Amino acid sequence: MNFSQRVDRALQRMEELYRRVPAIPRDLAATAFFLFAAYGASRILIDHTGGENNSALVFVLAVVLISLVTHGYLYGIAASIIGAFCINYFFMYPYAAFNLTISGYPVTMMSMVAVSCVVCTLTARVKQQAIEAVRRERATKELYAMNEKLNAEKAAIQMQSEREAMRSDILRAVSHDLRTPLTAISGAVSVLMSSSDVSEKNLAMLNDIKQDADSLTVMIENLLSITRVQDGSVPLHKQPEMLEEVAGDALMATRRHFPNCRIQLELPEDILYLPMDPFLVKQVIVNLLENAVRHSGDLEHIRLNLFRQDDFAVVEVRDQGRGLPPDVCQAVQTGQPLPHSLSGDSTRGMGIGLSVCQRIIKAHGGFFAAGNDPKGGAVFRFGLPMEETDNE
Repeated sequence: MNFSQRVDRALQRMEELYRRVPAIPRDLAATAFFLFAAYGASRILIDHTGGENNSALVFVLAVVLISLVTHGYLYGIAASIIGAFCINYFFMYPYAAFNLTISGYPVTMMSMVAVSCVVCTLTARVKQQAIEAVRRERATKELYAMNEKLNAEKAAIQMQSEREAMRSDILRAVSHDLRTPLTAISGAVSVLMSSSDVSEKNLAMLNDIKQDADSLTVMIENLLSITRVQDGSVPLHKQPEMLEEVAGDALMATRRHFPNCRIQLELPEDILYLPMDPFLVKQVIVNLLENAVRHSGDLEHIRLNLFRQDDFAVVEVRDQGRGLPPDVCQAVQTGQPLPHSLSGDSTRGMGIGLSVCQRIIKAHGGFFAAGNDPKGGAVFRFGLPMEETDNE
């Protein structure tokens, strides 16, 4: 480390120590230091120049330096008054005495104070402008960084939106392409099952094929519904409907797919007549009933209850099966997909179906809930507002 580096390091260290001192003691110390320095310099000058008085310029310089290192105008103005007194007392005839009776002294004193105050004011204003410029520069940099961050976030959101739109388009295209052959397979299997020369073993295999084809068809319908409801391409077509009729249609559709399943329908005493999209609400009820049939293991004690709760018409599907795991309940309540650990036939299509139900009910302005009955089995419940809402 050379000499200049050592000096710079020492000066930085001194500045750090100086900044640690509180503002008022620091400004008082700086004012006293420069006034004593001006007095010492003026004393040296008068010893070498005799009666020629250059002390006024020295004290004006001291006032400028004080204004630079202190806060506000007070210290500079006080230093100018003290400097004028020192000049008259120590460096003007008669020395070591304060005298304003000699011609020209009052004008000199007043001029000294006035010039020092003006210089102090200008210096303080320049310093304040410099501080304000630094503050504005810092604020501009922060705004620029924030703007860059917002632009990056906007670009990321736009890219994510484009990806979601592309994924929905691909999903719809694939779903449409799969739905036609699955419908043909299901129809062909139905024709083969009605034939009289089919053996019992082949009939069982054909029945399995038909059930799997129907399950895939329902899953594809759910995929199409969830993409349409999510991107808003299919708006709700609300109209006043009786919830009992919609639930009855859903029950008949479920019984056609599962003729061996017993589902009990419990109707309310009052008629539930409310605005809804009957096709989508029917799909929600069918999904819940089919989930109960497929995943609960209970084909004898499934109940479909309709009742009114406050300002909502509530639909409830109960079973006495194996119930829902806690992580599945939490995922349904928060609207998240089912855990990856629950894959396989036991939960096939459940996550998609429940996601469709949640989105449809949310679009109606209602609520959706799922849980386990303390007596055993799963409980799915959703409510639709009895009056028209703005959640379309």
